[in-house]
Amino acid sequence: MAEDESGQEKTEEATPKRLEKARDEGQIARSRELGTTLLLMTGGVSLLMFGATLAERFQGVMRSSFSFDRDAVFDSSYMISHLGRSLGSVIDVVVLILVLLMIAGAIGSVSLGGWLFSSKPITPKLSRMNPLEGLQRMFSAKALVELFKAIAKFSLVAVMASMILWYMRSELLSLSQEALAPAITHAVWILVWSALGMSSATIIIAAIDVPFQRFENAKKLRMTRQQVKDEYKDSEGKPEVKSKIRQLQRELAQSRMMASIPEADVVITNPEHFSVALKYEISGSGAPVVVAKGADEIAMKIREIANLNEVPLLRSPQLARAVFFSTEINDEIPASLYLAVAQVLAFIFQMRQASSSKRPADAQVRALNRKLDIPDDMAFDASGDVPDR
Repeated sequence: MAEDESGQEKTEEATPKRLEKARDEGQIARSRELGTTLLLMTGGVSLLMFGATLAERFQGVMRSSFSFDRDAVFDSSYMISHLGRSLGSVIDVVVLILVLLMIAGAIGSVSLGGWLFSSKPITPKLSRMNPLEGLQRMFSAKALVELFKAIAKFSLVAVMASMILWYMRSELLSLSQEALAPAITHAVWILVWSALGMSSATIIIAAIDVPFQRFENAKKLRMTRQQVKDEYKDSEGKPEVKSKIRQLQRELAQSRMMASIPEADVVITNPEHFSVALKYEISGSGAPVVVAKGADEIAMKIREIANLNEVPLLRSPQLARAVFFSTEINDEIPASLYLAVAQVLAFIFQMRQASSSKRPADAQVRALNRKLDIPDDMAFDASGDVPDR
């Protein structure tokens, strides 16, 4: 079992973050044998498809090269022009085969691991120039595996070549008895099928090498349990840090909320447990908005700021609970509370016009509370539940 520098066993599969980091660093599974197999098979198939045409073109080149008149011997420009004509007669087929080989090479390089460009693997490292580390790499388990693969590949191709030569021995011996033109065509076909047969031997090696490279890469990327825990903490955040961030966010939101209280038209209280500050834009078309709300200590702080800024306080426990539990800060009140809130705001606006005092009389508040129309589904208790009726 693999171990890290701390001696812990790497028993856990790589996390998505670890896989992504490894991919960015160019550490992905690659199989050179797969690319070699695709190149050889593509070359064999290309010769099988265009071999006859290529043989005919080369026959024409050979025929024209050895048949010339006496004047060509004394013409210094004949050789250059003949070379151009010879190349032009075969260049289209050769270029087509080379293009197919390039496509096969590109597919072979990206078929395992996908397309990836990373500059990190080619970044110069002084550690690579260390002869001791070089010797360790030469005699490592991976080097032994590569040596075994090379010997197996050579042996397999050699066995396949021997079998092909033995199978085609009669055809090879018969080439000397054929005329030149059919002998060249026959030799090309023998060469093509031999190359294709020997290339097919590498399919076995690639079929073994691909899953082996996947396994080796996955094994190399394994993590210890501590590494998985540390990564989770880094990605999700440490509990104490997250708690501190949430606390700061609450304090920031609370400070913004407190700054909005002086702009409120009324603060409805429970009177001790809940406080809700409402603001209504007379010129606007929207409903009243909750600019601040809080319970217990925050409710007390809201009342203190309201008193300091001469914002009217109205004691209405049922309405305060209804708005507190049904509406978030900076949201409009629900439609079912329009009538009750409108009665409160009308009362406050009348008080402002009638007197400079910002605090209504207790008798007036009790009379107002008796008239408030609060739906049964908004009749919350102190715990936020609606009692059955």
